[in-house]
Amino acid sequence: MTTTASRAIRIDQHGGPEQLKLVTVSVGEPGPGEIRIRHHAVGLNFIDVYQRSGLYPMTLPQQLGMEAAGVVEAVGEGVTHLQAGDRAAYASQPPGSYCELRVMPAKCVCKLPDAISFETGAAMMLKGLTAQYLLKKTQPQGGLRPGDFVLFHAAAGGVGLIACQWARAMGLRLIGTAGSDAKCALAKANGAAFVINYSTEDFLTRVRDITGGKGVKVVYDSVGKDTWDKSLDCLAPFGLMASFGNASGPVAPFAPGMLGPKGSLYLTRQTLFTHIASRESTQAMADDLFEAVTSGKVQIHIDQRYKLEDVQQAHRDLEARKTTGCSILTL
Repeated sequence: MTTTASRAIRIDQHGGPEQLKLVTVSVGEPGPGEIRIRHHAVGLNFIDVYQRSGLYPMTLPQQLGMEAAGVVEAVGEGVTHLQAGDRAAYASQPPGSYCELRVMPAKCVCKLPDAISFETGAAMMLKGLTAQYLLKKTQPQGGLRPGDFVLFHAAAGGVGLIACQWARAMGLRLIGTAGSDAKCALAKANGAAFVINYSTEDFLTRVRDITGGKGVKVVYDSVGKDTWDKSLDCLAPFGLMASFGNASGPVAPFAPGMLGPKGSLYLTRQTLFTHIASRESTQAMADDLFEAVTSGKVQIHIDQRYKLEDVQQAHRDLEARKTTGCSILTL
């Protein structure tokens, strides 16, 4: 088997950003159901921080990274939806996208439309597919209709800015929270109907005021511990609490019985990788995302670019909440 050298980012133990090491690895030929892809750009996501820190433990040593875009170099036996030379992008397990070249499962890799650049493709897949399953698949009882209120925390982040635009296109009234006036302005400019600076305002009081005391039909929460309790109180009766992240830390254990007095609430903990478990589901969701982007309903904002070797600083910025929109590694 022929092998090719590739620069990659690896961790040998869980810990801080200093654990991210630039190494050289050997990349071979794809096996059945696999492809070899040469990356042009790599996406950064908060799940990368969780995996590096050990909040989501992994077998070590491990390359990090869950999304990227590039050109397919070779396909393994049984792969029919891709061929060598195809432009492609993905959000996929197992981790390993922080590199120049990799062999990986083909199932979640999709052909990238010519109208979408490699950088945009790398930035949009995990975050865009997350926004897609939240707004289209993770809905409260009775679904969502134009005019409905939804609360979206971290609205100026990568997922948040996509969700603001997509919610506007769906006719929803999205209430976005963020940690500064500048981030609130960004969310507002991208389609949030209302914005709340949770560092200076009580978001529960503001949500109740905005909705005339009725509350929202669904809360989309990637923050976790810091927003949890008040988010439940923002919900209308039979509302849905949709948790999909832990940026401020994991939510403390609680008694399910509390959901009854608060309005017979529904609660779900979502993860993208359940939704993209099959080739068919992945492609259908990606097609919806590609249409939203190529039609102009959703624009992908890449606000930070880092070289592969500067990944430690990228993680520091992510954890310090210094970033807005999407961040990528350039190769």
